[in-house]
Amino acid sequence: MRKKSIAFVIFIIVIGALIGTALGEVIGIIIPSGVVQDFFLKSASASIGPATLDIILLTLTIGFSFKLNITGVLGIIIAAYVLRWID
Repeated sequence: MRKKSIAFVIFIIVIGALIGTALGEVIGIIIPSGVVQDFFLKSASASIGPATLDIILLTLTIGFSFKLNITGVLGIIIAAYVLRWID
């Protein structure tokens, strides 16, 4: 068994979070209004506001936002579990 690189592990975990969060959003849309829908749509957000780099020829604005719901956390856990069997 070869050792996995940190970049590969982070990539798999991020993919798990993306798939889980997207699945949670879809489930939240399908399920009728109520407590269960609120459970799937409740999320935690973290963001770094836009930063602007203004040079004479170019203006560059960069921002970052991270949104994670309960199914995103489940996606991370499943991705970490599956990562054990990926060579």
